[in-house]
Amino acid sequence: MRAALLGKKEVSTQMAANVENYWQRLVDISPQALVSLSKEQQQELKTMMALSDFVATQLCRHPHWIESLFTQQLNGLERNLFDSELHELLAVVSDEEQVKKILRQYRNQQMVCIAWRDYMDYAPLEESLLDLSALAEALVIAGRDWLYQDMCNSLGTPTSPEGVAQKLLILGMGKLGGRELNFSSDIDLVFTFPEHGETIGGRRSLDNQQFFIRMGQRLVNLLHQATVDGFVYRVDMRLRPYGESGPLVVSFSGLEDYYQEQGRDWERYAMVKARALGPWTADSDELHDLLRPFVYRRYLDFSAIESLRKMKGLITQEVRRRKLNDNIKLGAGGIREVEFVVQSFQLIRGGREPALRQQSLFAAIETLYNLGQIEYLALDELKQSYLLLRRVENLLQAINDEQTQTLPANELDWQRLCWAFDADNEMDLRQQIEAAMSCIHRHFKETVGGNDQEDSNETWSQQLWNAQEEETAFAILEEQEVDLQLWPMLNRWHDTVVRRTIGPRGRETLDKLMPRLLCDLSAHSQPTKAFDPVSKVLDQILTRTTYLELLCENPGARQQLVSLCCASPWIAQQLAKFPMLLDELIDPAQLYDTTALDDYGSELRQYLLRVPEDDMEQQMEALRQFKLSQQLKIAAADVTGVLPVMQVSDHLTFLAEAIIEQVVQQAWAQISARHGVPDNLKANEMGFAVIGYGKAGGLELGYGSDLDLVFLHNAPQGGQTNGDRAIDVGHFYLKLAQRILHLFSTRTISGELYEVDMRLRPSGASGLLVSEIENFGDYQRTDAWTWEHQALVRARFMFGDNSLSTRFNELRSDVLESNRDNALLAKEVRDMRLKMRQHLLKVPQEMFDLKQSPGGIADIEFIAQYLVLAHACEYQALSFWSDNVRIFEQLAELELIPIASAQALTQAYCYLRDESHRLTLQQVETTLPLATVQHHANKVIEIYQQILH
Repeated sequence: MRAALLGKKEVSTQMAANVENYWQRLVDISPQALVSLSKEQQQELKTMMALSDFVATQLCRHPHWIESLFTQQLNGLERNLFDSELHELLAVVSDEEQVKKILRQYRNQQMVCIAWRDYMDYAPLEESLLDLSALAEALVIAGRDWLYQDMCNSLGTPTSPEGVAQKLLILGMGKLGGRELNFSSDIDLVFTFPEHGETIGGRRSLDNQQFFIRMGQRLVNLLHQATVDGFVYRVDMRLRPYGESGPLVVSFSGLEDYYQEQGRDWERYAMVKARALGPWTADSDELHDLLRPFVYRRYLDFSAIESLRKMKGLITQEVRRRKLNDNIKLGAGGIREVEFVVQSFQLIRGGREPALRQQSLFAAIETLYNLGQIEYLALDELKQSYLLLRRVENLLQAINDEQTQTLPANELDWQRLCWAFDADNEMDLRQQIEAAMSCIHRHFKETVGGNDQEDSNETWSQQLWNAQEEETAFAILEEQEVDLQLWPMLNRWHDTVVRRTIGPRGRETLDKLMPRLLCDLSAHSQPTKAFDPVSKVLDQILTRTTYLELLCENPGARQQLVSLCCASPWIAQQLAKFPMLLDELIDPAQLYDTTALDDYGSELRQYLLRVPEDDMEQQMEALRQFKLSQQLKIAAADVTGVLPVMQVSDHLTFLAEAIIEQVVQQAWAQISARHGVPDNLKANEMGFAVIGYGKAGGLELGYGSDLDLVFLHNAPQGGQTNGDRAIDVGHFYLKLAQRILHLFSTRTISGELYEVDMRLRPSGASGLLVSEIENFGDYQRTDAWTWEHQALVRARFMFGDNSLSTRFNELRSDVLESNRDNALLAKEVRDMRLKMRQHLLKVPQEMFDLKQSPGGIADIEFIAQYLVLAHACEYQALSFWSDNVRIFEQLAELELIPIASAQALTQAYCYLRDESHRLTLQQVETTLPLATVQHHANKVIEIYQQILH
């Protein structure tokens, strides 16, 4: 390294060349500033300008500072005067822009002096750190006090309900709180105030919190905004409660509630160094008293080690991901590891040892030695290594007033550092730095421990969960090759979650769960698609820690949650609405083992045995829970292909039949307990039947289908019940029907059981709720419309006495097998189909409504119904079946339609129903692009026109 002589020590020729431009500029601007300087002082000034571009630039702008530097400031800063000098300067100022100018110029003048003293080794590092911290504190408090007075003059003074004036208190966090601020650091602040209330003395009152939020916004701007004079400090407010999504200022009580209920380990770590800035008051005492229980536990808190270990793991990942080579703060053995070592002892033992409750690292490490917690050798090695790194950091930042902890990437800056450290060259200084970092890392591993090769999966996902910067989050996702769109979704959800009152146990469990869940999401082929429905499920269980713990401790349940939510928004909605269904996810083998069709009734009876018979609320809730859990199993088996789609409707229909049976039994028990039973009944008879129409009758129920039902009885007219409060049988069966509908429709915490539609009963909505069976037959034979006979084709006995089943099937057959004018029948069927289409078809031409479009499900059903009504009089076998598929099989067997037509109709019908199930599970409209169904639709239209011409 070639050298030139500047002052007492040689500087490199590159440094000497660098200073010439600055020197010439200074001479041109203010030659008189140099006149009073001795030759030695001029040489020192040149050296300093060669070492720091920041110092050179500031002195060229403000050459009048040079004289005072040499006459007084370089000999020693009076940091206790910062506060009074600033208040004096601002006392006569009324313009905020002028305040900004004063603060920035005062800051820059003092920073020039501090940089000078540091480079020239006029002050030990610890003194420089105190100077930097005192300067920052004085600037913040001076700005605060000026703004407070200005706002009180315009808005009134914020007061408590007792009339006591309220002040804004500012917690200095991190190195500012510890009085160890580095040269070009940003400052982490938390704003708070003692009590809620409102302003007095203004034109109108303003809530205290609103007053202080406005003041806080102005203060951040006052300090942070870059003007022609630069900035005062970069201000970071993210350590406040709820981070960026929380209010800028909260009261003492709000602060206390947050840390008691939701404070996390990293916030405890941050609060170790928290210190109320400015003159100490009773409010300062109160603030620290309320924070102390959160930071320091009364017991020896060894959980702090694991928390710090995880935090260090996250930092290591960040360093590796961001390729932060040569980082003396975050790298292995960096400044942060010294802080972790000391603060691990503080967090573990601070509850028992009040002497450890201090913000300064230097004071805390001395206390640890005095308490016998560390050996003198460890104390000396850690302290000396820390001082070396902190001085390197300070001088690095003083070169150009930049916040950096990365060793230089250019030769000139290395030469500047080597000059300050009396190092021969870059390699020499690097060896000193590496030796210090190696020493620190050894002590870190002995104290905090942790594997350097931590589980990257949980570490990256934990870092993503805790990320606050978009750049950081995107870098994590890119490294893991996960869709970047996951971040904005996660970030929005995280912002809503932090506002929720979850409680410390819930918050802790959520913080454990989310990194694991993010790993599961990243392993999925469509993590962003899965996140939205999964987050909606989590929204419902945030305050139910048991369910959070269930997912946290059961990887299988988490994986099922992700895969099912991604496969079906309908399933996701069910899980969100009814979190008790999460229990079903624990055992995947059981989840996909659907109940046998014939076993739904017995399974439900067994399920209800758990509930007291006389507890109707629990009985109703149990029915709903059984339906939901069985429906979930069917849907899970459906979306994963375990259950063939053809069987989905069978399972949903048989489930409904089992529930209908229990509902009628419960309703019967309630009504008969009050009124007795009709006196014509034999033992175990009800004289009551439930007839299923539509999808229920055709064994074609879908997810969320309602039930089209008709109720029948066979009691003779004029009969009475045999109870103490006897009523006529017609009234009895009416009450029974009303009770059944009540049991179906009542909403419990698990929702409604089924929506029941009774409009297909004789005379529709104006007819009796329960029909006597012979009257039902008479109506069907003499008064029913053709569309009611079409509906009867799909009707099926679902529950009741055998005698009623037999009689219903006879009446149904009689009606369906009646002689009809087929031409008139075809016209009425066509007219009804056209009317339905006109009222219900509402899709663009290029789209296809699975049910109502030409060639859709309704056309196929109308073909089947017409053919049954037209030919059952001659072929009685057609009146037996109520489902379309078997009707088409029967029609083909009887050669009433070609086998090819029957197969085409069946294939189209099954395809459209399958798509309907699929789209329902996706929670989208049951429509498809016409082009995708054109093949099936054209065949159906062709057959429809041939048969119903």
